[in-house]
Amino acid sequence: MNADRPLIDTSTMQRVGGQLGTNPAGIFQDNNGRRYYVKTLESPAHARNEMIAAKLYHLAGAPTLTYVSTTAPDQIATEWIELDKKCIAHLNESERKKAQRWFGVHAWTANWDAAGYNGDNQGVVNGKVLTLDVGGALAFRAQGDPKGKAFGTRVDELDVLRTDEGNPHAVRLFSDMSPDEIEQAIMVVLRIADQQIHQVIIDSGGGDALAEKMIARKADMARR
Repeated sequence: MNADRPLIDTSTMQRVGGQLGTNPAGIFQDNNGRRYYVKTLESPAHARNEMIAAKLYHLAGAPTLTYVSTTAPDQIATEWIELDKKCIAHLNESERKKAQRWFGVHAWTANWDAAGYNGDNQGVVNGKVLTLDVGGALAFRAQGDPKGKAFGTRVDELDVLRTDEGNPHAVRLFSDMSPDEIEQAIMVVLRIADQQIHQVIIDSGGGDALAEKMIARKADMARR
């Protein structure tokens, strides 16, 4: 997160690159040469959902790209960085273990797109493994459809992300985790205080209902 930086306005910036994912997007450069990857989403609700997810990842300590706020309410922006690796297939064993450390955060936030449709949602820069896009977390699927009742208070993702044949890259990344590794990944979430979860969601424009759901999902993970 970069909360202290002023809002960026892409209408005053130069577009220097095109979209990389499924959403309309581009690489934009400001007058100081700083570059950002900016997505235009279906609605302000979609953008707010992704920003809340990013802040929950940050709260848990899970590495992501650095999100910055925009003047347009339906946009999401991240600071542009050159990745050393940008596909799960290219991760070495040490990097795979680093990615698995955040399995509990992906499950908690219902990030079905944690691995990416093409295995392209985990990247490496300077030895750090990052989740590159959290748009598939919380209330919406990666391509924007609402999850509805599939995003409830049960964290079925603890099983689904490791077994769903329809999500082969997630299975490739998480299926060989040992029970102890899964427990350690769950503990990452359980260490977060309920009040912190509530505060981050409310401060990010979310409501009490989402805060209560995320606290309930954490409690469900504790029961597992």
